[in-house]
Amino acid sequence: MQLNPKTIKALRQKLDWTQQQLADACDVSLRTIQRVEKEGAASKETTMALCAVLEVRQGELIRLEELAASDSKTQIINKQNITAVIAISSFASFALGMITVFLIMK
Repeated sequence: MQLNPKTIKALRQKLDWTQQQLADACDVSLRTIQRVEKEGAASKETTMALCAVLEVRQGELIRLEELAASDSKTQIINKQNITAVIAISSFASFALGMITVFLIMK
């Protein structure tokens, strides 16, 4: 399951706990907490333990806002690419038209 690493770390720091203290409370290894805070990768069991210990719902730990932000960035990039292609093709059409007119006028 993909969790928001920043949220996990912020909630842990709010409790003023070390990663080891959170690991002990969740009954998981220190390495598991390190991975969750770095990559956001967690098993369903680890996610449920984090929810119980941090007293939050599962939805609060999931990476919703980051995924939405990356989706909107992708859409913006795609729109920019489409706009660039249209502009280039318009310019190419104009240039070919002008060349054709110039050749006909000769």
